[in-house]
Amino acid sequence: MVCRVTDLRQKEVVNVRDGVRLGYVDDVEFEVATGQIIAIIVYGQSRFFGIFGRCEDYIIPWCDIEKIGGDIVLVCYDIPQRPIQPKRSGFFASLFK
Repeated sequence: MVCRVTDLRQKEVVNVRDGVRLGYVDDVEFEVATGQIIAIIVYGQSRFFGIFGRCEDYIIPWCDIEKIGGDIVLVCYDIPQRPIQPKRSGFFASLFK
C-alpha cells in the first residue's frame, strides 16, 4: 500500500489499548539521511477554543503503529501521565474558599 503524507494527514488516530481517539495526524517526523519515518505527531486538544493554548502533543513512534487503514490509523500507545499540580494558595485562592 502506498500512502502519501497528505493522505496520512486525513486519517484519524485511535489507540487500541483504551479505544481513545487521539486526533488526526498533523505532522510526520523522519530521518533525513535514510528517508525513514520515525514518528507521527498528533497535536494536543486546544483548551477553550485555543485561547489557553493546547494540551501536550502525542509523538507516536513508528513501531507503535499497528495498522494503517483507509481512514484510520490504529496505534498501541501508552499515553504519558502528567504529574498532578499542587494547589496554589494565594490571594485569589483564599477568596473562593
